[in-house]
Amino acid sequence: MREEEKKRSSRKIGMKNFFKKKRVFPAIYIGAAAILLTTFLVWQARTPDNVEQPDFSYEENAERQIADEDALEVGKPVEDFSWPVANEDDIEVVTYFYDTTASDEEQEAAIIYDGNNFYPSTGIAIAAKDGETFDVQAAMSGKVKAVKEDTVLGNVVVIEHAEGIETVYQSLQNVNVTEGDEVKQGEVVGKAGRSLLNEEAGIHAHFEIRKDGVPVNPLNYFKKSLTTLQNQEVTEGEEADEDASEETEEQDETGTSEEDSSNEDEENRDANENDQE
Repeated sequence: MREEEKKRSSRKIGMKNFFKKKRVFPAIYIGAAAILLTTFLVWQARTPDNVEQPDFSYEENAERQIADEDALEVGKPVEDFSWPVANEDDIEVVTYFYDTTASDEEQEAAIIYDGNNFYPSTGIAIAAKDGETFDVQAAMSGKVKAVKEDTVLGNVVVIEHAEGIETVYQSLQNVNVTEGDEVKQGEVVGKAGRSLLNEEAGIHAHFEIRKDGVPVNPLNYFKKSLTTLQNQEVTEGEEADEDASEETEEQDETGTSEEDSSNEDEENRDANENDQE
């Protein structure tokens, strides 16, 4: 019995000494991992061929291909409306926008006289301080919507910048763009010239900003973004046209009544002279 006990104790001591060795546990872990990996590979190899495996392949832009013209432009700079000239210090405003909220003097200065008729200015007329012609530039990037020759307004260029937002350039003597052109802000569209509608302005360029066909005061939107105008409720241009038209009709009626009165006075004088004779 004692011999068996001695054998058992010697075995325990041997086992303890064995597990005390540094490389025993790493070897056991590696061996267990090898057994698990082998078991997995054997199981995968026994998978039936008729079982459909999931497709994790990548198909480039499958049914989502974006054309070059539809690509989104990242980091596109936001533009503000600029003066339609290279240097605004070289020009001056000779005719202002007709604003219904302005004083009587300012409104009078914004009236364009054409013989016996007069019209409210729907934009601003700018002229060089030296009286010479100058380059007229695009106030904002956009697409040329129209180029027209007008005997009264001179050459006219219309540039569309967004849906319903346009700038208009009139009284041009030369035009450098054609309909459909894409123009950048600051690109020359023509040169200042003359027009029959505003002859008193001399060599000038008439400039307008319109929203949904309604002219707004350009001086209120220079150095402001397109979004500012898009978010603005525009009614002043319509009111200006209506008020000015009403004033024109009133003055025309006044002028007609004065003429009628003078004619009646002359007829009365003639009748009195005949009676006296």
